[in-house]
Amino acid sequence: MRLSEARQQELVLTYQQTIQQAFRGVSNSLVGYQKNREFREHQERLVLAAHDAARLSELRYRGGATSYLEVLTNETNAFNAELGLAQAQLNELVSLVDLYRNLGGGWEA
Repeated sequence: MRLSEARQQELVLTYQQTIQQAFRGVSNSLVGYQKNREFREHQERLVLAAHDAARLSELRYRGGATSYLEVLTNETNAFNAELGLAQAQLNELVSLVDLYRNLGGGWEA
């Protein structure tokens, strides 16, 4: 009798630990997704600013106010910002998949 009670308590503790780990996983995934979403939004603003800088440097070059090196530099910066945005979008989507997986997923690995 005592052995079965001890086994039952052990199973209950294991179950509680599993539930706590699941909640912790979901919480961590939510935080990760939020941070990745915020970073992606920041990268989108950075891309817009970089494109504006490239467009303005092109206008300045056509007006004779600057060298073509400034145009190239700003176009390079815009390209790098776009690469950063692509990586941020990937990170956001990966964190969203991680969140779904921690919520139960609904698929088999």
